Amino acid sequence: MNSETTAIVKRLLDSPKNIVVTGHKNPDGDAVGSCLGMSYFLNSLGHKANVIMPNDFPDFLKWIPGCAEIVVHEQNVEKSLELIRGVDIVFTLDFNSLARTGDLQKYLKESNADFVMIDHHQAPDNYAVAMYSDVTMSSTSEMVYHFMDALGKLEAISVEIATQLYTGIMTDTGSFRFPATTATTHRVIAHLIEAGAKNATIHQKVYDTNSRDRMKLLGAALKNLNILPEYHTAYISLTQKELDTYNFKKGDTEGFVNYALSVKDVKFAVIFIENKQENIVKISFRSKGGFSVNDFARNHYNGGGHINAAGGRSSKSLSETITEFITILPSYKKELSHVS
Repeated sequence: MNSETTAIVKRLLDSPKNIVVTGHKNPDGDAVGSCLGMSYFLNSLGHKANVIMPNDFPDFLKWIPGCAEIVVHEQNVEKSLELIRGVDIVFTLDFNSLARTGDLQKYLKESNADFVMIDHHQAPDNYAVAMYSDVTMSSTSEMVYHFMDALGKLEAISVEIATQLYTGIMTDTGSFRFPATTATTHRVIAHLIEAGAKNATIHQKVYDTNSRDRMKLLGAALKNLNILPEYHTAYISLTQKELDTYNFKKGDTEGFVNYALSVKDVKFAVIFIENKQENIVKISFRSKGGFSVNDFARNHYNGGGHINAAGGRSSKSLSETITEFITILPSYKKELSHVS
């Protein structure tokens, strides 16, 4: 975080404030971990900070310290609006466009609060008085650590904050295997472990608590795996019927797309998930090397994210979406054939 941003933040926090910390719609481990870590940090400085999430998050994250204190806007609109009306500062974490907050964006846009953005995605919107944006970072949770460091407050890291930030970094780096995981990331992780984060326990709670239904859903997804060798591409699809058959719950398909990416010689992987309730097909993209799924998602599927991990959506049917995807691939054949 540069000196100018640090100075603005210090000025904003120079006296006790009412603060809302919010993440994006369909929050993942990094959104939940970074928001909780930030709120605990701010409260330790004497502020009154509350976390609002636009909608609910997966059960495998609900053990994280402080989860019970999160106000889920979709479930408690009155409470979230009460917090927003009385707020001095809004911290927006792990997203860089208010549109990513779903129905919550209307109320955020109406707020007269000062906004602080901390995020590692590309192409940020210009809505914050202080913006800490760095696409090279492994995760927003790592950025919260550096934010604390820039303020000279690393001593505020409690066992709870260490656990929250460790969880966010671990999940957003794919257990530290994605390219954005740096030596600095590992030094941060080492400090969090020293501060009390129990790494083995956190990994077990996130990854080793699969329900029978989720494992059966994974089996259905793998049966639907298709490989297109000439494009070094693999894709998975799941219909609403398949989701219903295995009692789908939010977060159940987390990581499924990585199975497609793990196939030998595959450099581009996609999962298409039918969502009848929203009448869309949700899409997750993953890649290896320099093939930018962020650009692919932005160009074709109203999405975006990172170079090697992005999301998008389609308003067409599942079969039409897959057909369209296959017709787009020839335009990228040369690029995909040269990805290292």
